[in-house]
Amino acid sequence: MTAQSSKQQCRRGFYRNESGATAVEFAFIAAPFIALLMGTIQTFLVFFAGQQLQTVVTQTSRLILTGQAQDQGLSQSAFAQKLCNNVVVLFTCSNIMIDVQAYSSFSAAATGMPTLTYNGSGQVTNAWQYNPGTPGQIVVVRAMYQWPVFLGPLGFNLSNQSNGNRLIMGTGVFKNEPYK
Repeated sequence: MTAQSSKQQCRRGFYRNESGATAVEFAFIAAPFIALLMGTIQTFLVFFAGQQLQTVVTQTSRLILTGQAQDQGLSQSAFAQKLCNNVVVLFTCSNIMIDVQAYSSFSAAATGMPTLTYNGSGQVTNAWQYNPGTPGQIVVVRAMYQWPVFLGPLGFNLSNQSNGNRLIMGTGVFKNEPYK
C-alpha cells in the first residue's frame, strides 16, 4: 500500500465518521433555540405583568365607582396604598404611577398611554392627577409601571421607552354610580 492510497483511505474514513456530528448540529441550533426561549419567557412575563396590573386597577377602581373613595375622602396616596394592597409580588409598589381623572363625557376621556418625561437622573417627572369625580361623572383610572426588559439575542427587544423599559398600563373607564 502506497502513501497516497493510505491518505485516501484515511480521508474516506474521516468523512464517514459521524461521531461529532450531533455536537456540531447542536452548536448550529443552540443559539437560535436559546434566543427563542428567552424571547418567549420575556414576552410571557410582560403580558402576565400587564394582565396583573389591569386586574388590580379593575379591583381598586370599584372604590371610586361606588363612591367609597369619595365618601372616605381618600387622598391620592391612600388610593395608591389600596391599589398596592392588591398588587402581587411582580411589582415594586412605590414605582406604580397612578393617574385618576374625571370627565363630563366618554368622548372627552383620555385613555391612551401618556408620554413620560424624565429628569437628569432618569426619574419620571410627570405630574399625575387624582380627581375621583362626583356621581354620574366619567372617570379614567390609569396605573402605569415601567417594566424592566432585557435585550435578547438576535435583536429581540420589547422596550417602548427611551430608558430601555416597557411601560405597561392598566386602565379603568367607568361612569360613577349615583352613590349619594
